Amino acid sequence: MPTIAHHHDFFWERQRFLTNAVWDYINMAYPPHLPSICHVVLDSSACNQLSLRTGISATIIPNVMDFDNPLPAVDDYSADIRQAFEMSDDQLLILQPTRVVKRKGIEHAIELVKRLGMKAKLVITHASGDEGDDYEVRVKEYAEIMNVDVVFESDIIRERRGVAADGKKIYSWFDVYPHTDLVTYPSSYEGFGNAFLEAIYFSKPIVANSYSIFETDIKPKSFKVIELPGYVNEDSLDQGRENINN
Repeated sequence: MPTIAHHHDFFWERQRFLTNAVWDYINMAYPPHLPSICHVVLDSSACNQLSLRTGISATIIPNVMDFDNPLPAVDDYSADIRQAFEMSDDQLLILQPTRVVKRKGIEHAIELVKRLGMKAKLVITHASGDEGDDYEVRVKEYAEIMNVDVVFESDIIRERRGVAADGKKIYSWFDVYPHTDLVTYPSSYEGFGNAFLEAIYFSKPIVANSYSIFETDIKPKSFKVIELPGYVNEDSLDQGRENINN
């Protein structure tokens, strides 16, 4: 059966999969090297590593968005998002539109909010997912130490609008962006970067860490971002304040 295998992550890109007792099976079948399968990856690094490790040639198709499609506007449904997040009128909404996992570097976002010296709330849109809750506990403790207002809103922010079990409104991810003052994306590793594309789509200033795929596949396209060199520095803070004030 002719098949397209669209790979987002490989086992060698996740530390928790590197210690195992089934190397023979993993090397044989993840992914399988069969003439009926056409392989697709998100970035040039994955393409190179797949070829080096398995001899498989792949086609690169990065994450994309329909930038010709008009932006979703604030409507009656989404107009009360700031109230749903229990924000005051003078608070900035700083958005971390990712899962709560270690490689997302959310500590950098918390430090950035603290050092900006502006009244703000950091809104995290997604849950921790399949990598456990230890890092979420760490993020909450760090936010408390730094005295930064952080909320985890995965219960009311989903892919589509709806109603939660307790009767609360569920907003879509795209409902939140128009209300956002700054997007944080301080990941140490990404396959490509959906959150990056979403911020660009909504023309929101974005703080992005210089992760490897950003350096090789995104930065050369001349996107203008507030770039972190692996940590929060004074230059990123100055650019953040300038973008927010403008």
